[in-house]
Amino acid sequence: MDWTSIIVVIHVLIALSIIGLVLLQHGKGADMGSGFGGGASGSLFGATGSANFLSRTTAVLATLFFLSSLGLAYLATNKPKEGGGTVMDRPVRTEPAKSATEAPKPAPAQPAPGKEVPQ
Repeated sequence: MDWTSIIVVIHVLIALSIIGLVLLQHGKGADMGSGFGGGASGSLFGATGSANFLSRTTAVLATLFFLSSLGLAYLATNKPKEGGGTVMDRPVRTEPAKSATEAPKPAPAQPAPGKEVPQ
């Protein structure tokens, strides 16, 4: 497995984690209901503790997502040219390669000046 594949897998996992965390967070209007006995104060992190934890975790994952995006962009633009690439990157061969032992073919004989060749 090369680095590009590893970073793509990490990138997708981070993206899915960000989606999940954003869906878990409360909207701004949800805090108003907790002030009137909405029951959110009895949760695991308290009334505001869950918002702070989820917001910070989302910010950390967003930073990692940004860095992995930069890493993928760098790897995409600086690929090594070791025989890889597409068909369009390869040089075109116009004639078959000649071996070192093959003698050059002689030029066709030209008729002497003034003498015409019958057709």
